[in-house]
Amino acid sequence: MEKREIGARLITIAGCWLATTALFLSAACSAFAFGGAAEPDGALADRSIPNRSIKERQLPGGYPTAPSKPPAYSIPVGPLGFSAPGPLYLGERNAMASLNFIGESRLLLTFRVPGLIHRNLRPGEDAESDVRQIRALVLNIATGLVEAEALWTLHDRTRYLWMLNDGHFLLRDKENLSVGDEHLEMKPLLRFPGRLLRIGLDPSQQYIVSNSLEPAEAPAKPGYVGSPAAASATITTDEQQPAPPPPDFVVRILHRESGKVMLVSRTRTMVQLPINSEGYIENLRGRDDEWVLNLNFFTGGSHTLGNVSSSCAPNNDFISEKVVLATGCDSSGAIKLVAITTDGHILWDDLNPVTAVWPVQFHSADGLRMVQETLAVTHAVGPYSPLGTDDIKGQLVQVLNTATGEIVFESPASPIFDIGGNAAISPTGRRVAVINAGAVQVFDLPAPPPIPNSPNQQPSH
Repeated sequence: MEKREIGARLITIAGCWLATTALFLSAACSAFAFGGAAEPDGALADRSIPNRSIKERQLPGGYPTAPSKPPAYSIPVGPLGFSAPGPLYLGERNAMASLNFIGESRLLLTFRVPGLIHRNLRPGEDAESDVRQIRALVLNIATGLVEAEALWTLHDRTRYLWMLNDGHFLLRDKENLSVGDEHLEMKPLLRFPGRLLRIGLDPSQQYIVSNSLEPAEAPAKPGYVGSPAAASATITTDEQQPAPPPPDFVVRILHRESGKVMLVSRTRTMVQLPINSEGYIENLRGRDDEWVLNLNFFTGGSHTLGNVSSSCAPNNDFISEKVVLATGCDSSGAIKLVAITTDGHILWDDLNPVTAVWPVQFHSADGLRMVQETLAVTHAVGPYSPLGTDDIKGQLVQVLNTATGEIVFESPASPIFDIGGNAAISPTGRRVAVINAGAVQVFDLPAPPPIPNSPNQQPSH
């Protein structure tokens, strides 16, 4: 096989992933200030930090050739029209498929349909190179039968689907966000003044964090998501320098059901804003490789969760309303996972092997289990050791208990989807599904342990 370097498109610098061809800078590589600038290095060194009593634990290395337990169900994907993407897609970071549970007994599988799209162009319209067709299937796990089917035409190659806890899902295309149900019937939900780039959700899924591309001079349109002056705020990044003209990226926090805009800000990059129902997480730089995680309340005030040791700015995500996962790195570039409660109690601190790269993480609806997908490679990746296609051994799926950080299940995934979409966990965390060996394999797991009570519980805001 011809060796092709993919590090030229995705550069790894001290554990931060910077997409050189995309129009965003992940918050994993930049601390942002919400309504103000980040404090200088060392400014928080004397701030009271909860004692770190949890030792770092090394996760096992190696790449399994088979799942750690046999599947309870297996649904072949070939008869459904699914085919593996070509090797040229590896490293492009395209969303090629998605896999999600609808309750505990059904799956929503979507995937790109290969082939050209033929349609009549309107006068003055050019052919769109990123137009693609996505097939959507609702599968009964026990029988393997297709209960619903649809074909969607989408207009870019990034993530397009987000599952909701009630069995509905959100679908993104151009400036539109639609909501679908278990029968794949779609209804419009929100329409933005410009192209919607990506969204995020809080654990309760009451709120949407949106990133869109909207020229500053574009006039407001009736029926579109607005930018009320009362919700205006300022979000900046460390790399950003104030200069005209106004930036074209817009970040909003909206109420999902009503569409009411709670906050809106123009930024010069896309922003990942981890929120729960009470506030948002901010990274503040401490001494050396220490980062302080600060929870800023929507109602005013803030609360320090604790400190995380990382050679790069942590990328934070709420696993549940009360648990935050901070993904950082050590000096070698190995991925660190730290679970910390909003009361400041560190649950666990895990270190991935240096040969596990490009992590993708998601969690069950109740937050008691999380899934990590990584690429298993032959060597550490860095500026002087780029990653080639021959260096990738496969893709690894691991299921961890949120309470302990222990791995309860692992499996290879094939074909490789470098931004995920080939694994899912059920709402209760007692089932996991993986696309592997030509089938969707479904595995039953024991009940997850509860999150332990925090010894220093803080009052809710």
